Parts: sequence; C-alpha cells; structure tokens
Amino acid sequence: MGAVINVDVGVILDMETDQGKMGLTCISMAMSDFYANINNNSHSKYHKTRISLHVRDSKGTVLAASAAALDLLKNVEVEAIIGPPTSMQADFVINMGEDAHVPIVSFSATSTFLSSLRSEYFVRATLNDSSQVDAIASLIHSFGWREVVPIYVDNAFGAGILPFLANALQKVDARISHRSFIHPLASDDEILVELYKLMMMQTRVFIVHMDHMLGFRLFNKAKEIGMMNEGYVWITTNGITNTLSIINPSNLVEIDSMHGVLGIKPHIPRTRRLEDFISRWKSEARKNNLDDRNLNTIGLWAYDAATALAIAVEKSYKDNSTFKEIRGLNSSGTNDLETIEISQMGKFINQELSRTKFKGISGDFHIMNGELQSSSFQIVNFIDDLGERGIGFWTPTNGISKDLKDNHQVNSNTKLKSVIWPGEGRSTPKGWGIPSGGKPLKVGVPVNEGSGDFVKVTIENDTNVTKVTGYCIDVFDAVMARMPYYVSYEYHPFMGSNGMAIGDYDDLVYQVFLGNFDVVVGDVTIVANRSLYVDFTLPYMESGVSMIMPYKDKKTKNPLAFLKPLTWDLWVTSGCFFIFVGFVIWILEHRSNDDFGGSRLHQVSTSFWFSFSIMFLAHSNRLIPLLTYLYIHFQFNLFSMTCMACVGEQVVSNLARLVVIIWCFVVLILTQSYTASLTSLLTVQQLVPSVTNVNDLILKGYSVGYPEGTFLLRFLKHMGFKDSQLKTYNSMEELDVEFSNKRIVAAFDESPYLKQFIGKYCSKYTMESISRTGGFGFAFPKGSPLVADVSMEILNVIEGDQKIEKLEKAMFMGGKNCPHDQDPKVDSNRLSLGSFWALFLIVGVASSFAIIIFLAMLIFEHRHFLMRYDLKSWLKRMKNKEKKNHKDNMDLHQIEGDRHDDIGDVQEPVGNVTFTPSPGAPFIPSRSSISEDMDFVIASGREREAYSTFEPGPNSFGHEIQLQEIMEAFDRQGMHDIQELTLRIYDQRQQY
Repeated sequence: MGAVINVDVGVILDMETDQGKMGLTCISMAMSDFYANINNNSHSKYHKTRISLHVRDSKGTVLAASAAALDLLKNVEVEAIIGPPTSMQADFVINMGEDAHVPIVSFSATSTFLSSLRSEYFVRATLNDSSQVDAIASLIHSFGWREVVPIYVDNAFGAGILPFLANALQKVDARISHRSFIHPLASDDEILVELYKLMMMQTRVFIVHMDHMLGFRLFNKAKEIGMMNEGYVWITTNGITNTLSIINPSNLVEIDSMHGVLGIKPHIPRTRRLEDFISRWKSEARKNNLDDRNLNTIGLWAYDAATALAIAVEKSYKDNSTFKEIRGLNSSGTNDLETIEISQMGKFINQELSRTKFKGISGDFHIMNGELQSSSFQIVNFIDDLGERGIGFWTPTNGISKDLKDNHQVNSNTKLKSVIWPGEGRSTPKGWGIPSGGKPLKVGVPVNEGSGDFVKVTIENDTNVTKVTGYCIDVFDAVMARMPYYVSYEYHPFMGSNGMAIGDYDDLVYQVFLGNFDVVVGDVTIVANRSLYVDFTLPYMESGVSMIMPYKDKKTKNPLAFLKPLTWDLWVTSGCFFIFVGFVIWILEHRSNDDFGGSRLHQVSTSFWFSFSIMFLAHSNRLIPLLTYLYIHFQFNLFSMTCMACVGEQVVSNLARLVVIIWCFVVLILTQSYTASLTSLLTVQQLVPSVTNVNDLILKGYSVGYPEGTFLLRFLKHMGFKDSQLKTYNSMEELDVEFSNKRIVAAFDESPYLKQFIGKYCSKYTMESISRTGGFGFAFPKGSPLVADVSMEILNVIEGDQKIEKLEKAMFMGGKNCPHDQDPKVDSNRLSLGSFWALFLIVGVASSFAIIIFLAMLIFEHRHFLMRYDLKSWLKRMKNKEKKNHKDNMDLHQIEGDRHDDIGDVQEPVGNVTFTPSPGAPFIPSRSSISEDMDFVIASGREREAYSTFEPGPNSFGHEIQLQEIMEAFDRQGMHDIQELTLRIYDQRQQY
C-alpha cells in the first residue's frame, strides 16, 4: 500500500461562540472516527488520503469570514472548505469558492437566498429553510387559523423564507396579515417597540424566524409585556429549534420564556449509534472545557458533513492533483482576489459529494442538487420543566400525524398530542383577538334616498350628530351584543359633506378592500364579483332578483265558457258513463219493463234518455226531499212512481233501482260542482299579471324600472335590456307613480324591497322571482377572523331573537292592515277527473255487480231449458217470447190511448174520477194513468180543485188520493205535509 496523501481542507467557524466550538469538536470527531474505521479494516478501499484541517475564525462577521476564506484559498491552497457558520457569511465565501473551483460545504447556512446563487461548488449539508414551510402551513391549517404574522430578522436569512411561506399558506387558505422584522443588532427597546405594534393588531399567531440569540431576546421581552399569556400562539422555525440541545433542553435558561411555544425541527432518529456518539461527545466536551449539554442538530450535521467530505476526497483522489495559477503575479499592486488559483481536484470532490449517500448519525444523508434532502419534521411543544415535548410529526406524504407509523394524512389537530399553550392554556387559541387599547371598528353604511327601513342616516340639526338606524343596523347591533367578547365599533355613513352618497354599493364594498372601512353593514347583497375583494358573513336575510308588475282583471268572455269548468277528460268520462249507465239500465229492465220495450231504436233512445234525464232529476230541489222520504219509509214501487212522474219511465227491477240511486248521487255531485265552478268563472274577479315573460319585455322594447345605484343595472344589461328601456327610481312612492303613469310596465329589484312594496300597496301588484342571490350579509376584509364568529352569531340571532322577527314583520306589513293571508290572484280551477275518479269507480263497480247478479239470476231461471235444449233453440224461444210481449204491450198502449182520448174531451172540472181495476188483481198504478191525470189538472188552467179517486177491488188494497192535496204538498215543499199524506196512504193500505 502506497503512502497516504494529505488533503488540505479549510474550516471557517465562529470560534468565539459555543456553537463554533461545538461544530469544530464534531468535525474532529468525524475525522477521527472515519480514519479509525479504515485502520481497523484492512480490506477498506479508503486508504490513500487523509484530510488535514485548517481552522479559521470568522469572528461572527462577514468580513472576517471572507478574509479567512481568502487566506485558505491563497495561502493554504485548500481543496475544500467546511463552513462558514451563517448564511450572510456564506454568501461571499461561495463566490470565492466558485472562482477557485473549491467546494464550500456548509452545515449551518440554511437561507433560501443562497440557492438563488446557483453556484455549482456550494454544497448545503443542512436543510433549506424552504423545506419546512409546508410543515408550518399544515400546522396552521390543522388548528384552523386563517392569518399569521411572521417575525423575522432583517437580513437575507430572515427575509428569504417569506415568499415560500406565503405560497404554502395560500394553499391552505391562510395568509400573512402583517410582516414584522427586527434588525440583527436591535436593542431591547427596539424589540419592545415592535412587539407593542403587534399587540395593537387582531392577529395572535406569530411565526418567529431568526437566529437563536435574537430569538431568545424576543421571547424574553414578549413575556415581560404579557404576550406570552393565554390567547397568543408562537411558532418557531428551525432557526431556533436547530440550536436547542438534543441532550437536555430544559437546562437552558431561555426555555423559561418560551413556555407554550410550538416548534418545527428536523426529525433525528434516536438510534444506538447516536446514543454512543452523545456519550463520546460529552467526554470530548469536558476535555475541551465545553458544556457537555450543548450538543444540537447543527453539531450532528457538522459530523455528517465532515464524514461525507472525507468519503468524497477518497473517491476523487488523483496522483497529478496540483494547483495552476490562472493569473500572473505582479510584484506590486496586485489584488489578492486576482491571484486565487483553480483547484484541479475540487471539481472531482464536488461531483463525488453530489453522489454521496450514507446513513449518518442525523439520519439518512443524501445530497441532491447540492442540498441535503429532507425526510420528516417533528413538531415540539416547549414547556418549562421538560424543555421540549414532541407532539407530532409531519412528512411530505402523510402530512401531520401523531407518530411516524400513522400513514393517514389528516387536517385536524386531533392527530396531535395535547398542547400546552402560553399562559397554561389547554384549549386551542382562536388565533386573533381584540386589540387592547386599539381603535374601534370603522363600520361603513350606505346612504339611501328611500324610506330607510333597512338603513337610514339622519343628521340632527341641533347637535349635528349623525344617527344611523334601520333593520340592518338593528341586526348588526344584536349580533355584536351576542359576541363572546367585546367589540367596539362606530358607524360612518358613506357620504360627502353635502350629505349625499359618494358612490354606489360596489364602491362602498370596495372601500373595505382599500382599508378605509373595517366592515360594511347595510342592505348589501352577496354577489360573486364583490366576493373577490371582501369576505361576506352568512346572509341574515334571503334575497333574490324579482320582477314586479301590476295586476289586470281577466274575466272570461268566451261564448264557449260553459265548457271550461270541466277538463276534457272529465267531459269524456262523464259522457261515457251516461251511456254506460243507460246500457246497464236497459239490460236490467228491457225484459220485464214495458217502458224499455218496443223497437230497437225505441229501446236505445229510452235507455239513454232515462240516463241523461237523471241529471235534471238529481238537480231538482223540489223532488229530492220527496224521493228520499218515500224511498226510505215505503217501497221501491213508490220511488219508481215518482221517477215515472218526473222522468217518464218506471224502474221495476231492484238491481236497476240500486244503480239509479248511486248514479243519481254521482250526477248530483257533478252538477253541483259544475254550477259552482261556472259561477266563479263568470262572476268572480280574476286578477292576472300584466306581464308574464321577461323575454317579451326585451323583444317588444317595453320600459322597465330598477333602483338607482345598485348592481341591477349590470344585471339587466346582461339579460339583454337596452339602455333606452331602463328607467331608474329612488323610492317606493316614485315606483308607484311610474306604474300609475304607465311609464313602465314592470320593475326589477331585490325581493326584500319588493315584498315591502307589495306590503304597502296591498293587492295592487304581484311579484315573480327571476334569479337567486346570496342574500344580505356583512362585508369584512379578506381573511378577517371576525367573519366566522359573526356568522355564528347571525344564526343565533335569526333563530332565537323575537325582536328581529317582529321588526321584519312590521317592515314588510308596511303599517297597513293588508289581507296578506289572501291571494289577490283568484283563479277558478277547472274540475278534473282526478277529483271524481272514485265516484266513477263506485258506479262502475256497482253496475258491474248488478249485471253479474242479473246474469246469474237469468241463468238460474232458465236452468231447465239450458239443460234440455241446446243454445240455439233457447235463443230462438227467447226471441219469440220478446216478440209476443211486444205485441201485448202495443195492445195495452192502444187501450190506454183510447181512455186518454175520452178523458181529454172533458173541458170543465169534473167531480170524482173513479178507476176500478179488474177483480182479483192488485192495484199497481201505471205510468200513463198518473201522468195523464196530472197533465189534465195542470193543463186545465183553473184552480186545482179536481181530484182522482182510486177504488180498490175486493181482493186488493185501495185508497183514495185527492190530487189537489198532492199538488199543494209539492208546492209547499214541506216534508211535514208529505209525511201526513204518506201516512194516510199507509192507513188505507192497512184497511185493505
């Protein structure tokens, strides 16, 4: 094995600080461990080189660090430099390393600004500050905070993280409300001034990004003025957490002022190798008179960086490694920067560093694109007696979790262990608060020329005090009174010195975006374009664009109006059932009832006439009581007699009578409903809108109105209205005048205003909805923390405050006793089949059952013939029997006709008319006998003194009926008289 070649490597650290001494000790331990492992392993290939360290002190300044780097490059001719410790010092040293092709390996310069240098020879053996912003944003999002204030040191290290932090917060719907910077050399008084400014702001979530020395001073002063009390949230970046001891942070005095602070730090696995290193570190620290408790994450990175450099040097060794001067030396007046020579070995070392990957004591050490790759971060909670306590982790793939074994990404703080907040708080702070001693909220309100029921601004003449009232103001006052904390506010009308509005509603809302108002309260509609500049609360009143137009009376003047009460399907169904019932009556009656006999044409006409004539019988007010009483107290034959007197045909079959009764009931309901609907259609005032279609207004060029100074102008133009069609109005009274003078045919406004307008003018106008809007809401600045709490209290006020409900009812009633429970738009609804199908179903079922029973009785009656004869013979006999019955009926009609002629010859009233039926036959009055007697009496034109007497035979019952008494009973329509008459008939019947 050949001789070992020494490779010079420079080290630039701040040797006046404990951090610098700790870093050098870790680098020395890394070199010793690396070459000790080689000597103990004869098969190792790392045996050609040995790094010689050349340490220089940066003295905490950029100039001293630059001078140390120049000395190492020019005089020592180093092949690589470890350091410098800070990002500001590394900025200049990196440029020199670029010129000399010497790798600059930094284990503590984390600023994102260094990446913008795009130096090929800069190797960051630590994490970039930008690698932690996603973890911070996830933490902010998990607790639901919407605004943060970064507090950073005013240099490249502090400001470099802000663009990355802002982008990460934007992804989780949070934002930076204010930026606070502190000079690196700021005094305690200057720090206090900045902290007092932050106390005057609403945001209570602070992200501290600065070095540990300045950070500790900041927390000490924050504790002095009460900013470490309950309600505040403090989060530190790795600028502070990386410098805290990994052995026992509770021993640091500065931890006392950081009680309740959250921190983000790289996750360092607690391996056996790390524990062994910590043990050996304590021994080395004591030898060098160092505090053995000060080992931190930066020291671990220093150890791994030195190890990575030693590996890269071994891999890139070349025998012809020399320095070559690129500029000639001048004997005098030469610049030291111009005499830096280029390293032939540096580029090979740099290439090997970029490919280095191994398991270090800080975890996986992997350089990619000149930077150490991050894997996971730990979220810690600083506590007085414990130092720091891990409460969770964050990884790029899984987000926040309680431990690294949890593979489910969450967006809730329930996946974190319990947190102790500043002031010993256990509940999660809201992230904002009312500034102590701050200014009250500046509330902007609109100025309208209308009635002012929603918002009204008045200026008292005596005191010149501006007073703001109205429904919207009452709602806002009620909401603020229910807030869980006190909020002071003042109303400022959006008007000029002349008392007039200085802009429309869009201009008013935009003032919030400009910062002139803290909130806008009034009848402000939530629309999309306004939401681009402000955040609206939940709506406290529903709203939408509606069209209002006057009513006009539209009575039916159509000659066919009598058809309109019923729909076509009900007309058709009624006609079909009239035919169907007539057909059923014919089936049940034509075999036994002479009235339904005769020719085929006579049978059909009689059946249909009987069915349709029931409609007039059912509609008769005189006959309904009589029919009901006679049917209930006596026999079906009396009912048939009455039907014969009114309709003209007698029903003798009990099945037919059942069908007729049900059909009379259905026809009665139909006729009464038809009469009522037709009466309403022809007599009741029917108010209909004068305009029914917005497109007709646009196409025909009608003029329409809209309230001046609202978004409706833009809305109507978008719908297609021309400027010449649009007319403005400023009050409800002016709108009514515009309608009365017929200058407009319709108007467009938001529904709350139009409801109030209709409430004032009662049934004169009607309203139709056009589109929906977000309703009325309060406008706050984007990201305002008040939005969530105010929205919650709006719901509470709407649901439980009866005062607001009364105000709303009083406003929409307009102070008049309008019949709001009645709709002025009266329309006669046409009767449809849907309202009567059950009645038709009952008739159909009853008729079907009657036919089925009739057929069954018929079959039973002729069962002997059906068994003895075939079907054809039986049908022939039935046909002959019908012909014979028809002939007998014709003879009977001839006899009755002759008797009618004899009676008709009498022109003067006669005494008693006696009808004597044949002996041995029961008395059954025929249709012709009663109807003819009644026709005779009515046609006489004289006083109704005539009467008819029926004398029964010896084998039949008989009773004498005075015809005059029947007619008087019908004329009086008295149920009592009819009852007495029927009782007399019943007594005579009992005698026989």
